[in-house]
Amino acid sequence: MAITEDEARKVAHLARIAVKDADLPALAQELNGILHFMEQLNEVDVEGVQPMTGVEPMRLKRRQDIVTDGEMQDLILKNAPDAREGFFAVPKVVE
Repeated sequence: MAITEDEARKVAHLARIAVKDADLPALAQELNGILHFMEQLNEVDVEGVQPMTGVEPMRLKRRQDIVTDGEMQDLILKNAPDAREGFFAVPKVVE
């Protein structure tokens, strides 16, 4: 599957990236290279291979799931332009 310049323009638009018309052929070529690499990856036989997060098998450190208030309310509210009764005060946005 090859990406055309029109498709590259559409991808750039969807990604909200400003791309000049002169740069579209290079973008299309780069996208085609990425797709070609993905096709190569799809050819790899991964049957029986366990998913992993890194090269070293390890368990993530666990912590107790305890709900706290962070014990820094005063410190955090110092950053607020307007704080009342322990909360951030914001302008009303819905009538």
